[in-house]
Amino acid sequence: MSTLEIWADVYKQYWRINFLTALEYRANFLVWFGFTFIYHATALAALWIILREFPVMNGWTFGEMAFLYSLWMLAHALNNTLFLTVGDVPEHVREGEIDRLFIRPLNPLFQVLTTPQQIFPDELVLAILLFILATIWSNPIIDIWFVIFVPLVVIGGALIDFSINLMIATCAFWFVKVDALRWVAFQLEQEFTRYPISIYTKGVRLVLTFLLPYAFMNYFPATFFLDKTEDALHFPPQIGLLSPLVGLATFAVAYSFWRVGLNHYESVGH
Repeated sequence: MSTLEIWADVYKQYWRINFLTALEYRANFLVWFGFTFIYHATALAALWIILREFPVMNGWTFGEMAFLYSLWMLAHALNNTLFLTVGDVPEHVREGEIDRLFIRPLNPLFQVLTTPQQIFPDELVLAILLFILATIWSNPIIDIWFVIFVPLVVIGGALIDFSINLMIATCAFWFVKVDALRWVAFQLEQEFTRYPISIYTKGVRLVLTFLLPYAFMNYFPATFFLDKTEDALHFPPQIGLLSPLVGLATFAVAYSFWRVGLNHYESVGH
């Protein structure tokens, strides 16, 4: 059996266990599904209330803001579906469980990402439904470029989200506990991706573009798809199509940092 076949078989078993676990603990799954639905519905309701009083926010209508939010939600949900377990790295470091990653004949990061949890793609399904509704509300030009680039932008956005989480998790090799750092990044992502970055100060726009490139998850692509003027940093709208490349570049940096962290790791001796 080739290495690729082994990886594919492990990944298939990982999802089989996830589905069986979700079926076994139905009540817990339903609570999480309900919470996810309420969380995103509340965020959209808040946008609707704001834009009912002020129909346009810096040139963006409610339909366009919903499209912006749904693009972010698609990428974020894809990240949560495929890469959520990277957030467990600090716990693995504290418990000394990283040691076992070195004695198995598989890539350590792949092992982290295939540690069974109760993961189910419910948020991704909700994100797809919201994206369909938001597309109807915002009426973008749907052509061949839209069909090709929306999936690529979503994959690029998921890579950006995952890469930032991976870099934070890697810091656990030096500091062990990184809860505060994770909370800060989580709050930044949740708060600053709901609105066009053009409403923030120039410093925040630069951070969200170059340091923590969350703007490539939704703002720049939405500007292109909705044929709007990019007035945050005055880039050409086509910059939104670079999201897949930005995702790959961010992942390359994050994975290199992860390799440095692994080399720095010292067992806690459990």
